[in-house]
Amino acid sequence: MDSEEASPGSRRLLVDLDRTVADQADRHALELESLLAILRSPRLDDKSARSSAIDTAASALVRLRTEADEQRSSILEPVVGAFARLRSDLRPLERFGSLEIQFVEPPATGRALPSEVAHAARAIVRNTILGLVDGGDVHRVRVQWDCDGLNLLVSIRDDGPGDLTVHDETLRPIAERVTSLDGVLRVDATPGWGSSVDVRLPLDPRSDTKPLADGASLTTREHDVLRLVTAGERNQAIAVQLGISANTVKFHVSNLLRKVGASTRAELTALALAR
Repeated sequence: MDSEEASPGSRRLLVDLDRTVADQADRHALELESLLAILRSPRLDDKSARSSAIDTAASALVRLRTEADEQRSSILEPVVGAFARLRSDLRPLERFGSLEIQFVEPPATGRALPSEVAHAARAIVRNTILGLVDGGDVHRVRVQWDCDGLNLLVSIRDDGPGDLTVHDETLRPIAERVTSLDGVLRVDATPGWGSSVDVRLPLDPRSDTKPLADGASLTTREHDVLRLVTAGERNQAIAVQLGISANTVKFHVSNLLRKVGASTRAELTALALAR
């Protein structure tokens, strides 16, 4: 979407994003200067300088990754622009294959999509179409996005044999993706007439806080970390399961200890289980 055609809301979003990026660049420059100052300091021997530099860099990396997680869920994409990116993604498949794809665009006045929802919706459509094509006997696909104010509505219809079911193995990763976003997946098929895959993805996230004992509240990510801590998992295992770094897990565990008033993981687990 050209800047001249952007809505006032989209322009405000771009201004806010530019401001955030500029602010981050300034802070990253300051952190790099701090590292250089530590390494060049005549008041520190080599061992002390290395230790201080490592601590400073580790803190900066944790902060950077935490901010990236927050931005990923806060940045918005205009729905028409998000759909245009999907069309661009699918263009090679249509151009160089035998598949005909009909696109039904969402209304230009539809709500902007959280980045996570827009990314997931494009992936869902791409993977669904690839699964249909791999199954053979599909020559035409109709892709439609719509908005009802609260949800992004995705519809994919084909002219295949009409034997697709929600339990089809090709739809398993798609169903998991939809479930992770609190969405709904529906599959309808009519033998000889084709299949349709309909997805509803909420545009508003779940409540961002969850109660804990003694009035403490946790973010959704902290709740995920706490659940794994109480299961006895160590930081590295938690990082693998949640797709984040071990340093970020350590950061969340420190926040949990502080919020709950615990001094050890064992105490944190006991308090959590006593809820």
